[in-house]
Amino acid sequence: MKKTYLQTRRKWWLIGLTLVICQLPFSHAVAQERCHYEAADSILIEQLLADNGVKGLEKGQDVLYFARKFLGKPYVAHTLELYPDDERLVLNTRELDCTTYVDVVVALTLCSRRGETTFRQFVHQLHMQRYWNGVCDGYPSRIHYFTDWMRDNSRLGFVTEIQSPNPPFTALQKVKVDYMTKHPQSYVALKKHPEYLPRITAQEQDLTGRKYRYIPTRQLADSRELRHTVSNGDIIAITSLTPGLDIAHLGIAVWHDDGLHMIDASSKHKKVVEESITMQQYLKNRKNADGIRIVRLR
Repeated sequence: MKKTYLQTRRKWWLIGLTLVICQLPFSHAVAQERCHYEAADSILIEQLLADNGVKGLEKGQDVLYFARKFLGKPYVAHTLELYPDDERLVLNTRELDCTTYVDVVVALTLCSRRGETTFRQFVHQLHMQRYWNGVCDGYPSRIHYFTDWMRDNSRLGFVTEIQSPNPPFTALQKVKVDYMTKHPQSYVALKKHPEYLPRITAQEQDLTGRKYRYIPTRQLADSRELRHTVSNGDIIAITSLTPGLDIAHLGIAVWHDDGLHMIDASSKHKKVVEESITMQQYLKNRKNADGIRIVRLR
């Protein structure tokens, strides 16, 4: 009886423990970094990286393996905005939005492919993905527009954006972003710190005008053509029609018998789901989107 009581106390102590600050050695450019997470996050990440079920899976299938480990997790927006005055890496595997979901799945997959099994190695990978050049230097150093995420992570060798063949990549997106600087009141950090706006403006100006080929909604009808282009485990970035934004939503590509589907952290379903409808059907139901860009892990 006494042993059970002590085990129970220890279990709840671990679950309740919040590890707000951690000191982690990273690149030569950054000797130490700070991150926010809970014990449940670190336990889950190390369990997943130690999971033998992923061993031997082909590229793409390993992405799906990790993507499906989060099915049913609740959708919660703005989980990264805990420190508007003092930016740090926030890791929350218990509550996810479409961006943090994809970010975590990518980091798990890349760590697994390199044989890395520690939480420290995972946090390092996530840090490199989320911040410009892997350096956390205030709120503007976080990569806010997903096209910039694709650009920086491509430069670092983590991913490659697929833009051919044509068809199905028959459309061209000319990026024009200014949503953050036109709506600063929608962002806690920008509302509290208008001095961040010049750096965000410079990032928007650098991104605006760049062109990327994408697959428009009408091309998603030809599954045979798509199967030669889009692979299981690719990142699907849904192109946005909202003025000032580049990407409307993110997910992980998965093929079903009836066509291309997506695994995503869904605000509609309030959780991570493997969508029951095809991508073409999904996009027809969205007024603010007109196609998909495709990103593949290297």
